Amino acid sequence: MYRVAREIDFCYGHRLLNYEGKCRHLHGHNGRLIVTFEAPTLDARGMVIDFTDLKRIVSQWVDDHLDHRMILCRDDPVVPILQQLGEPLFLMDENPTVENIARVIHEFAAAQGLPIVETALYETPRCVAVYRPK
Repeated sequence: MYRVAREIDFCYGHRLLNYEGKCRHLHGHNGRLIVTFEAPTLDARGMVIDFTDLKRIVSQWVDDHLDHRMILCRDDPVVPILQQLGEPLFLMDENPTVENIARVIHEFAAAQGLPIVETALYETPRCVAVYRPK
């Protein structure tokens, strides 16, 4: 089995609903994403997947949809205010925890036909959530 991974850095803001700690307030993170791909054999070029393709597909999607955006739950009462102000948002159906954000990224890459097996998102240098479907 062969594995490759790509790191992608991006900045985002969020806040958690139904949470009693500091993260209930709007705040930001310098996230580090590590997406891992796997294949039992290599393609004709000797690759699991071309890193250039990963940059074009996954890095570009993260840059276009998540980087320097507030990632919020669609039901968050602050959403209409931020929309009225023209703030860039990425809305989720669930609470925008690092676990849920990792899953959204993973599902995007899988929907593109990429052989993704694991998505790790570091919210801080010491706190990471990993999504790996069964």
